[in-house]
Amino acid sequence: MDNIILTQATELRHELHMHPELSGEEHETRLRLMNFIKKTTGLMVVDRGKWFYAKYTAQDPKKPPIAFRADMDALPTYEAPDSLPYASRNQGIAHKCGHDGHSSAMCVFAWDLWEKGADRDVYLIFQHAEEDGTGAMECCSLLEELNIPEVYAVHNMPRVPFGHAQTRPGTINMASVGIEYTFTGTPTHASTPELGKNPARALSRMVLAIDSAREAVGAKGLILATVIQLALGERAFGISASRGQLLLTVRGENEDELQAFIDSLNSAASELCKADDLDLGIRYYDKFPETRNHPDAVAKVRLACETIGMPFDELADPIRTSEDFGYFLMKAPGALIWLGAGEDVAPLHNAGFDYNDGLLEETRRIFRAITDL
Repeated sequence: MDNIILTQATELRHELHMHPELSGEEHETRLRLMNFIKKTTGLMVVDRGKWFYAKYTAQDPKKPPIAFRADMDALPTYEAPDSLPYASRNQGIAHKCGHDGHSSAMCVFAWDLWEKGADRDVYLIFQHAEEDGTGAMECCSLLEELNIPEVYAVHNMPRVPFGHAQTRPGTINMASVGIEYTFTGTPTHASTPELGKNPARALSRMVLAIDSAREAVGAKGLILATVIQLALGERAFGISASRGQLLLTVRGENEDELQAFIDSLNSAASELCKADDLDLGIRYYDKFPETRNHPDAVAKVRLACETIGMPFDELADPIRTSEDFGYFLMKAPGALIWLGAGEDVAPLHNAGFDYNDGLLEETRRIFRAITDL
């Protein structure tokens, strides 16, 4: 691989890291990536507003077109100014998931396509807003629009030996959604609680009902519910609480089983509110589908790894985190690949995390190998 383009892509990655942007706000990030591809390649670049794609057009295509996706948004989290030479300059925002690296690696692959060519058309999709699950919903229609029958993506994976490709057929990442339950009663003086409606009892029982709701589903796959926040009343000792909220993140290996679990939770909430004459409100946030790899695509990833001598590990179980790449896989067969970043790299979304720049080349290698099959 040309060391010049790797050096330039590393500099690009550090620049993106210094100027992170949140989901749906990746304006400068998008422009930096588009300009880099325009300067280093002759690929067609199509701006779709919040996101864009680059296209390599084969002179004599012998295979169907293929697509690859990279994300580019950052997280609403703090990074110490002295933690890295290229630490975030946008207070309260940082690339602690490695999307700066994913998009920079795709730029290396863009250069590779331009320099070496391919026997098929290749689409490189630079997606916004992965972290809140909304970006892929907007981008995935491109597969249908342009009749692209196959799509792949790579995500870096800390605490895994460097350069090991990990994936599995079926669910690779779980479906998930945030749920906000609001129980509303009637306020009254603390000395006369019988004159009001306090949701404390119902809210407490709702927490205890989580395990029962999960057992009622009898799911074959893993289902998890994590309490994110529990809030009740105000800091006013003369007033009986009248409003409480429970925030959960629920996730499941199989989307139908997860929905059955959510239905069971909602039913429990409704019954508890009815028993104590409370009003119930339910809202959903950050919905992610299951990311379900196609078996043929996983077989192709395995073969690609064998071709280039990249270690391949087929995972026994799904990864618990969610990934909105699942929306793409609803439109076309494909696979999400987790690529080992090194056993000494801090976990994703951790204050000490930083993308391993060595993965720029490893990502190019696996994308090229898949393209050539």
